[in-house]
Amino acid sequence: MKITTEAGERHVLAVTVDNEAGILAKITGLFSARGYNIESLTVADISADHALSRITIVTSGPPAVIDQIIAQLDRLVPVHNVVDLADAGAHVEREIALVKVAGTGEKRIEALRLADVFRAKVVDTTLTSFIFEITGTSDKVDRFIALMRECGLVEVGRTGVVAIARGAEAV
Repeated sequence: MKITTEAGERHVLAVTVDNEAGILAKITGLFSARGYNIESLTVADISADHALSRITIVTSGPPAVIDQIIAQLDRLVPVHNVVDLADAGAHVEREIALVKVAGTGEKRIEALRLADVFRAKVVDTTLTSFIFEITGTSDKVDRFIALMRECGLVEVGRTGVVAIARGAEAV
């Protein structure tokens, strides 16, 4: 599914790289040197011997720019594979956020009610605050955070998007 934003189509790139020092700097340097924006970036070790990592990058741009980004990433020596999950077909995306909300009385009750609607879990509580954990699409996380602003939002920590193609094959 392709989502169009003001900056162009939104794309989720899955980049398989050697797990070595400096590769993330090379990739982010490629983006910044050419004026491309990274909306979300996550990195994880993906092999038993710790030799490979997967970098998930969310970016937006017209098709020609995305094609150029993919071609330039493919040319980097430690890059093994670049897949645009938006073009590869159906995929699953998730993001996790921790959301701290402070309040008492009705604000506290409303925060708990909204958390229940969004299936957010309470992972910490005091007499005057909660920390919620919410998992879902970026849009769902954004909506939850926007509603929590009215209930006393204090702080937010987000993981960034992780995504994987549907089906039995690896991409």
